[in-house]
Parts: sequence; C-alpha cells; structure tokens
Amino acid sequence: MIKRPDVMSSIRRALKRSRVTALIGPRQCGKTTLARQFVPVDSPNYFDLEDSTSLARLEEPMNALSNLKGLVVIDEIQRRPHLFPVLRVLADRKPLPARFLILGSASPHLLRQSSESLAGRLETLPISGFSLAEVGIKFHAHHWLWGGFPLSFLARTESDSLAWRRHFIQTFLERDLPLMNIGTQASTLLRFWTMLAHYHGQIWNASEPARSLGAGESSVRRYLDLLSSVFMVRQLQPWHASIKKRQVKAPKVYFRDSGLLHYLLGIRSEKELLSHPKYGASWEGYIIEEIHKALEPEESYFWATHGGAELDLLIVKNGHKLGIECKRSDAPRFTPSMRAALDDLELSHLIVVYPGSRRYSLSKQVTVIPFNELAKHKPSLF
Repeated sequence: MIKRPDVMSSIRRALKRSRVTALIGPRQCGKTTLARQFVPVDSPNYFDLEDSTSLARLEEPMNALSNLKGLVVIDEIQRRPHLFPVLRVLADRKPLPARFLILGSASPHLLRQSSESLAGRLETLPISGFSLAEVGIKFHAHHWLWGGFPLSFLARTESDSLAWRRHFIQTFLERDLPLMNIGTQASTLLRFWTMLAHYHGQIWNASEPARSLGAGESSVRRYLDLLSSVFMVRQLQPWHASIKKRQVKAPKVYFRDSGLLHYLLGIRSEKELLSHPKYGASWEGYIIEEIHKALEPEESYFWATHGGAELDLLIVKNGHKLGIECKRSDAPRFTPSMRAALDDLELSHLIVVYPGSRRYSLSKQVTVIPFNELAKHKPSLF
C-alpha cells in the first residue's frame, strides 16, 4: 500500500479541532482506504451507505448514532442527505462523546446540505488520487501516463489500467451522475467530456462545443460546472490586475487526472503520448495539479493579456503571490512574458518548472527548478 503521510496528518489535525470532518473527493480516489486506517470496517462505528447492513442500521439514525463513542465514520454520505440534520444535533452535544468523519463523492447537493446543516461545525478536506510525492519520482512517467487514481496507477499492466479507466468513466456517467438529478443523457455527457479533453490547457469558449453538441451555451457551461464540482475538471480562473492592458477574462480548463485525459484523447502508451499534439498541454496540466497537491494554495489563477503576455499559474500562499511557469524544454530562458508578469502582478517570486535536473536562477526574482522537487513532501519553491 502506498503511504499518504501528508493526507493522514491533515485528517488527524482536522479530527482534533472539528466536531465533523468531511473527506471529499471523486469516487475511487482512496477516501475509504484512508478512513479505515482510523476505524476498521467491521467496527460498529463504521457505516458504509452502499452496504445494505449499514443502511438497515441507520433506519433510525438518531438511535443508531447517539450511543456511539469515539470516532464514527459514515461513507458515501451523499446517498442519505437526511443524515446532516441528525449530525448537527449530535455534534452540538456537551460534553461531546463522538466526532464524525464523513466521506463523500463531491457533489453540489452534498456540499449544499453540509454547509447549511453543519455550518460552524464542519471542516472539509478535499483529496484526490496519488500525488507524485506519494508515488515517488522513480514512477513519474507511469504516474503521468496512467494518472493518480489508486486502482489505475497500481494496475499490473497497461491494458489493466486502461480497462479500469474505461469502467470508471462508464460507471461515473451511468450511475453516479444520475444521482445528482441532472437530467442529461450519459451519451451526451460522454461526448462533451471527450470534447473537453481537446480543450485541456486552453481558454474556455462555450460556443464551439455548444455547436458540436447541438446544445445551448448555457447547457455546456452547466456540463463544465458539473464536471468541476465532482473534481474531474479544474477551471482555473483568470487573475485581473489593475493595469491598462486588456486581459483575458475566461477560465482555462484542465483535467485534474492525467490518466482520464489520456484515455479520452485515445492515448494508450507512453510512445503515443510523446508524439501526441496535446503532449505539452498534458505535461503543463500534470505539473499544475502536482503544485496544487504539494503547496495547497489558498487561491490559484492564471493570467493572460490580449497582447500575448501570460503566466501559467499564480498562487496565493501565506500572503505571497507566487508566479509559476511550466516549460517542457531543456534550458528555459527569461522571456518578455516573465518580465511583464513580474512588473504587472507584483509577484514575490516567479518559478519556472522544467524537466531537467538542475536548479538555477534567471534573475533575482526568477528561479528555474526541476520538476522532481515536486516529489518532495512539503516542498519549498521560494
């Protein structure tokens, strides 16, 4: 089993300070495996709402939960939203005999229910699949190609990993999304999701996919927001600086898991990836996701002007604005875009991530670092 020390530490801290902790992320990203390290599945304090026995035990939830002590785990809680008001009552008891760790595949319904019923009582921890720091730099190529979902990454063969991703997408579209009552056919969403793969790393424009699907722009925006809300897609919003230059105002779109991106692009091997037109965009998105996992920024954006200046990523962390460029080149150089970003955005520092092995400076404020530094736990990029 691949250890996830940073995630485990975050969960432990949250459990100590919060009455209810929600571990939120896409299906199959490892939430249940993490929770079972705190409470074993055969414990009376563990409820899996996809299991008929647990559902039977929770027919009268107040009676089932009120006498439990210690840590109580409720898995797939989005399947029983009526439990949130019950948890609010149980979390307000003094003294507090039990704390709750709830797990759920992110959905607008789940987040709305939890925020309304458990306001001031709930701490939410979003998680994703394995990070580069967790799998190790030795497995970088494997991790990039197959993605970070545990069962995809740990598959014995390339064909096994592909089969898992195909089944994941099918199940996600045919079983999980209908639970959200979105009223759209799985085939339409699959076409949109496949189309979206070709927009990976690009500025979003709803008009072209709307025409291709024969749908309105408001519908395709809703599809995009849906995939974002369940952690399949990241919409990186634009940063607007107070400058005279005309700036891009639409978001950029990135797949959060490179393995799903490659599957929907028809990429089946490392050789196909290295020769694919989306090769550079795939690597950029992969690095952007690893930076989010490693640094856990408070805010993140991209920046671009209509004059051609751009910055791949701008993150806010501990009051500092850090600019990040992803360059798939042997020896990145100082560019006019970097100068414009430094001048216009008042960055604390600008980092250029590249696939080399040596760290070096381009100026006092610009440092080039090898991507393998992202494989360190809690890396310092300043």
